[in-house]
Amino acid sequence: MSYDFVVVGGGAAGMLAAGAAASLGVKVLLLEKNEKLGRKLFITGKGRCNLTNNCSVQEALAHIPTGSKFLYSALNGFSPDDAMVLFESLGVRLKTERGGRVFPQSDKSYEIIDALKRFMLKNGVVIRHDRVSAISVNDNDLLDITTTSQTISCSNVLLATGGKSYPATGATGDGYDWAKKLGHTVTPLRGSLVPLCAESELCASMQGLALKNVALSVFDGGKKAIFSDLGELLFTHFGLSGPLVLSASAHMRKFETKQYHVTIDLKPGLDEKKLDLRILKDFDQFKSRDFCNALGDLLAKSMIPAIIRRSDIAPEKKVHSISREERRNLVRLIKSFRIDIDGPRPVDEAIITSGGIELNEMNPKTMESKLVSGLYFAGEIIDADAYTGGFNLQIAWSTAIAAAKAVAANVIEKGNGH
Repeated sequence: MSYDFVVVGGGAAGMLAAGAAASLGVKVLLLEKNEKLGRKLFITGKGRCNLTNNCSVQEALAHIPTGSKFLYSALNGFSPDDAMVLFESLGVRLKTERGGRVFPQSDKSYEIIDALKRFMLKNGVVIRHDRVSAISVNDNDLLDITTTSQTISCSNVLLATGGKSYPATGATGDGYDWAKKLGHTVTPLRGSLVPLCAESELCASMQGLALKNVALSVFDGGKKAIFSDLGELLFTHFGLSGPLVLSASAHMRKFETKQYHVTIDLKPGLDEKKLDLRILKDFDQFKSRDFCNALGDLLAKSMIPAIIRRSDIAPEKKVHSISREERRNLVRLIKSFRIDIDGPRPVDEAIITSGGIELNEMNPKTMESKLVSGLYFAGEIIDADAYTGGFNLQIAWSTAIAAAKAVAANVIEKGNGH
């Protein structure tokens, strides 16, 4: 059978591009090496799938630190609104949560995968589970896709093979290698939305401690925080993890030139004055105790030794003899507990890959390669990534639709040319 369009990769971008192109009358083959489609989609948003953000195109672009200029056309062509309308039309009921995050009402990511499968099958996409080993340009200027079972020649090929993060989902970075062999530049790959290595001795002493409802701020050497948010974080043997830390990591992009640190406000609900009154109340209750035994009502047990060390108050000092100045320092410490960041964890521990196919080598309106005619890219493989909140999946949807429409226009034009 001959196809107008071969899509390599059955993740978010690949499935949507295949379905959309087929709905425009294109004969599409989708190749996926995993037994299941959408393996990474299945685990995104803790299995709930934060599929976009209920915001304007302008706001979405503001949440894309890498590649927003390049994505201007694609996002205007298929906006967060369009994504919501599409999934609702495919039978997925949606809801919007804090920060504009959009989820299926069921909180089940498989609903999104099933909707995309239905969309593809309804429009006649042929789905094959087969591993691609090479892609090359043949003498007729067609693209040859070599799989474990055959070689397919096609005039339009989309690489939607994802990034290098989450190898458990089958992400191996193959797409980057094929793109390089076809002459493309791949910018350095690193993790974004990734746990952070930090003062290992300090963090390891609190390993396993999860803090909820704390405020985290990121500094890059300046006085002003470059990121602040409320949420939960986790101390690990290597440093910090948890939703708040993953979000913060996307704002730390220059480890080569900048020294980052974070501060944790352990009591964001209390200002310094109220916290001081709270501490006074505890100190009054435990006035004859040693300082080290007077913080149990205020702080998590495994955090107390670290706070005591940094407070410069002797652990065995009696509470009633702690001075006003010492108490003030304790308040400041609890409101701004500093941790120096050494760097991100490896890319395979990240949710998103930062880096990828060089954007200057693609047409931003069509996602087509400027170097190889008929070769397209969509999703995480390109050098564009965003903060958390559904923006990374929106990049996948928008680039997929841009490629699908461009391929359909090509196919129709060639068809009419005959």
